[in-house]
Parts: sequence; structure tokens; C-alpha cells
Amino acid sequence: MFKGLVSGLVAVAALQDLVAASPSLHRRNRCTELEEFIKKQNKVSIDGVLANIGPDGAKAKGASPGVVVASPSRSDPDYWYTWSRDAALTYKVLVERLIHGDKSLQSRIDDYVSAQAELQGLTNPSGGPDSGGLGEPKFNVNLTAFTGSWGRPQRDGPALRATALILYANWLVDNGARDQAVDKVWPVIAKDLDYTTRFWNRTGYDLWEEINGSSFFTLSASHRALVEGAALGKTLGKTCTDCAASAPKVLCFMQSFWVGGYIDSNINVNDGRTGKDVNSIISSIHTFDPEADCTDATFQPCSARALANHKAVTDSFRTIYGVNKGIPQGRAVAVGRYAEDVYYNGNPWYLATNAAAEQLYAALYQWKRIGSISITDVSLPFFKDLIPDIKTGKYDKNSKEFKSITKAVKLYSDDFLAVGKKYTPAEGSLSEQFDRNSGAPESAVDLTWSYASFISATERRVGIMSRSWGERGANTVPSVCEPAPSCDVDVTFNVRATTVAGETVFVVGGITELSNWSPANGIPLAASKDTSGGPLWKAKVKIPSETSFEYKYIKKNGNGDVTWESDPNRSGKTGKECNAAETLDDEWR
Repeated sequence: MFKGLVSGLVAVAALQDLVAASPSLHRRNRCTELEEFIKKQNKVSIDGVLANIGPDGAKAKGASPGVVVASPSRSDPDYWYTWSRDAALTYKVLVERLIHGDKSLQSRIDDYVSAQAELQGLTNPSGGPDSGGLGEPKFNVNLTAFTGSWGRPQRDGPALRATALILYANWLVDNGARDQAVDKVWPVIAKDLDYTTRFWNRTGYDLWEEINGSSFFTLSASHRALVEGAALGKTLGKTCTDCAASAPKVLCFMQSFWVGGYIDSNINVNDGRTGKDVNSIISSIHTFDPEADCTDATFQPCSARALANHKAVTDSFRTIYGVNKGIPQGRAVAVGRYAEDVYYNGNPWYLATNAAAEQLYAALYQWKRIGSISITDVSLPFFKDLIPDIKTGKYDKNSKEFKSITKAVKLYSDDFLAVGKKYTPAEGSLSEQFDRNSGAPESAVDLTWSYASFISATERRVGIMSRSWGERGANTVPSVCEPAPSCDVDVTFNVRATTVAGETVFVVGGITELSNWSPANGIPLAASKDTSGGPLWKAKVKIPSETSFEYKYIKKNGNGDVTWESDPNRSGKTGKECNAAETLDDEWR
């Protein structure tokens, strides 16, 4: 069982010599309830993470070595799978702990490398190893493909995995194991980077697996991976084809998500939401670079945009949750995914509330390293919640305003952890959610990502930082955005379907080009001449190459009533060749 560091706070003394380059590993504060909670919860959280990793994790029996089980829950909901995204974010936390001295984790990280190499070689519903399969969101815990219906592809997984393994590869190089980095780790990274360069400009499902469009989280993760991937390639004498060329294009596209007060987390989709989503706060903490300035273009935690967005997102939950009733501005609230959420009735999430704290801890680190705080018209509303009479301007570290601001933001950051503390059971187990009215744990038990998010937030709190990913050399937005070259396939949908007077046939499906299952926006098919096999309905749709998708035909009458085909969903997959023509021949069922 894990015998190394058990919490960021307990580890401070042991880590001091290892992270001496950091400005500070803060002195132990007086023993408050929150400090004691953090100490206890850190041990529970690292134990909780390790318990969910195969093969010997206490709650991951039957999982293959290195596999992160999302949760031991096997029903209501069934999370007995390994998600590429969750696993990568979890292992990023573990690699950072390795970097700061916990070598007991290395064997698990090596198992993760081997497991991911195996998963990259699987043919699955998103495609084959060389045709989009890396975008498959989840797998069975025994490293076999999950073939059921799901929101796929999800394009964040390869970029996130690349980042976790780039951190590890750099550590290997720094610790005399360059050959292992070249021979074992780089091949996995290289495949993920290749996927990212090819697919970053394609729509896909967001990190909540609900919206098929362009996701800010996916784009920000892609930008970071491409920048640090190009640098690692040079270190190892390898080539990351198109990484350096693609990164500025991704950064340029990222600016499209800023809507003048907050980040619209999902665009190019008609989802009926405001776009205020903790997706954007998680993006900011994932792409946090401790050596960066408060850069708006990369939405660094201390940037005016990121702070304005933090206020917009967290405020969106102030009046909709019973647990937040009566909490004034300037005090932390329980944070969910997005205000319109209906999953399990739409509740606060532990990882979302932790993320709100982590962004502010990262911002504090950046301000103290930079030596000043700049308040603009964009960020002023955030600061005024904490210090009502504050004004725009630049305040350097020796000013009373700097000291007042950092003190207030630290208290606000801690307040988010205190919210989590209030709704954490006495034994420290972290589910996915807690009830919006009662605060009782909800949904999947012992969620790995919940535990990992607590570890990450509290390590930032005590000044334990990740290494720079090169943000300062990759934060200039091109004057003109250049999208990736399009590569589409003309797909003809043919279906034999008998209709009555006034009925028309449409096709809908799980990709943007097929209206994301929206009957109101379905693609109309035109009736051709009757044939011996019955009426034939046809439509031609441009769909990106190397895209797997599910679809169905529907009928609509003059009143707008919709009749769906019977289950299951149909499936299709486009080839790699650009401008090719493909046909799907179907019978209505």
C-alpha cells in the first residue's frame, strides 16, 4: 500500500529541498478546522485514487495493471469503465507527485504507459488505431473495447494523455532514463499528438459527454499538448509533425469562445445553454503555467478573462441550489457543471467546487511570482466582490492593495474548500456529486476524479506546482485564424421507406453534420421514383473523413409530428480519403 507522501501539508518539510525553486512552501498555519480537514482528506484522497487503479487497488479488482477505474459503482450509475480523460487527469496528478519526490508511484505510471499503448492499438466504434480510434472515450477495465452506444468521439483524451506522459518523459530524461522516455513513452505520446494535429478542428463531444460541437476544454488541452509535445520532440531527437504549425491555429480558435464577460464553453452547437460551464475553469487550471504572466490569450488563472469567467460561472449557481441559499457575493458557493444540468437532477460536483478553489490558488502563485496585480475593467467585478472599494490599476507587491487583495483571494479560495468540507462525509469518501438541496452525496461513489481534484487543489494551495509547459513562448495569437484544411466525404443516405400523404423523411445523428439528433433540424431526404423495392429517399451530406457516427431516419407529417425508426441506432464511418463519395443503403425499420 502507498507509503509515501500522504498530503500536501504533511509533505511540506520533506518536499522543501525538492521544490526549492518555488518562491515558497508556505509555513504551517495555525491548526484550524480547515487545516485539519485538508490534512485528513489528502490522505483519504490519495488512498482513494490508488484504490481505483488496477490490478491491486482495493476497489479495482479485475482491472488491468495501470487502468484507472472511474468509480467502483457498477449500477445507478455504471462507471466500471476506464475513461481516457479521467485517467489522464488522474495520472497527471500522480506524475506531479512523482516529480516532487514520491518515487513509489513510478511502477504504477509505467503500468499506465503500457496500458495506454495497448488501448491505442484497439479497433473500436470510433475507428482503428490509425483512423480515429484514439478518440474513443471509454474502455472496459480489462483493456477491451466498449462497443455500446455512447457520445463519441471525445477528442480531449489524446491531448490530456499526451500532457501527462510528456511530464513523465521529461522527468525520465532529468533522472537519467532517457532511453525509457524514447523507447517506451514517446511512441504513446507521438500517436496522441498525431491525433491532435489531425482532429483538433473537428467537432466532438465535450468532457461531460453531452454536447457535440467545439469544446473550449478540448481546444485548450490540445494547445498545451502541441506546444509541449513539439518541445519534447526536440529534446528526444524526435519529430512532432505539424505540432508547431498547428498550435497557433488552435490558440487563434480558442479566442472565439470569449464572449465579452465569460467563456462560452461549447460553440458551433445549438444547445440552448448560456455556455457558463465549469469546463472553462477546469481548462484554466489544466493549462496553468507557473512561469506564465496573466495572459488573456491562454486564459491563465490570474488573467482578467479567467477571473471574470470564474465570477460568471460560480455566480450562475448562487440562486439555483438550495445549499447556496443566503450566501452573499464574495463568499464561496457549491459549484456544479452548468446551471441547466439535469443529470441526477443537476447537482454540485466535488471536482467542480475544488476547481474553483484551485484556479484562485494558481492565480495567487502567479501574482506573487510576477510581483504585481493588474485590475482591468474586465476583471474589476471579480475583485469588487471581495474588496468593494477596489479600483482598476496596477498594484505592486509592496502596496497595501496588493496585500489586501492576496489576503482576500486566499480566504475566498479556502472558502471553496470549506464548502466541500461541509458536504464531505466524516470518513472522507467523495462521490461525484452532492445533492443541490440536502448536500447528501449523489451519483457514483468514490469517484477517482473527485479525489484527484482535491489533491491537485491543495497542492497548489501550499505552493507545489507543476513544471512549465512553455506558455510564454506560445501565447501570441496570429492576426488571422487559419483553420485546419478540411477533408470531407460526400455521404449519400439512401433509405427505402413507405410514407403517407404529407409525410417526409429526414436523417438525424450524433454528429454536428447530422444535427446532433435534433428532429427539428434534421436533414431532409428527397423522394426519388418508385422502384420495385418501394419508394427510395435520398440525401447527400458532407461529413469529415475518418468519422464514426450513429444515425437514424425519422418521418415528419404536416403537423410536425415525428416518427422515429425502431432501435438500435444505425452506425456509419467515413474513410480517410478527402472528397471521396460513399453510400449508405438502408431499409426503414
